[in-house]
Amino acid sequence: MDDLFEEQNKIEAFATNNKMKKLNIFLNVLIIVFVCALGLRGKISGEKFDSRKWKNANLNLEENMTMRWDMMNSLRNNYKLIGMSKNEIVNLLGKPASNFSTEKEFRYYLGYSKTGINTGSLTITFENEKVAEINVWQG
Repeated sequence: MDDLFEEQNKIEAFATNNKMKKLNIFLNVLIIVFVCALGLRGKISGEKFDSRKWKNANLNLEENMTMRWDMMNSLRNNYKLIGMSKNEIVNLLGKPASNFSTEKEFRYYLGYSKTGINTGSLTITFENEKVAEINVWQG
């Protein structure tokens, strides 16, 4: 009889231990997903690039404060900026910010980056009148 109770206790202990392992795995995965989501918050955007919206955006309006920043992934992934001429860039993005741009470098204000109060800018560097490099700055 004692052997039966002992065997039953072992089975219950195994089942409880197995449930605890599954719960621990589930909680660890949940924590990892949560931490990753926090880390990527504001960095991945589904906003499709729209040249008209980009050029006409009033970034002082609250609903537009992050619009250009939100379009950056789409712009970089769907347009081959490297090799474009200055005219092609102006047609696509509009005139650059005159107070921060030069003949060799266009700078576009991106607005708020959704990571605190940081803002961003897109810098396009030209060599021989063609885009040689693009950089996105946050700070």
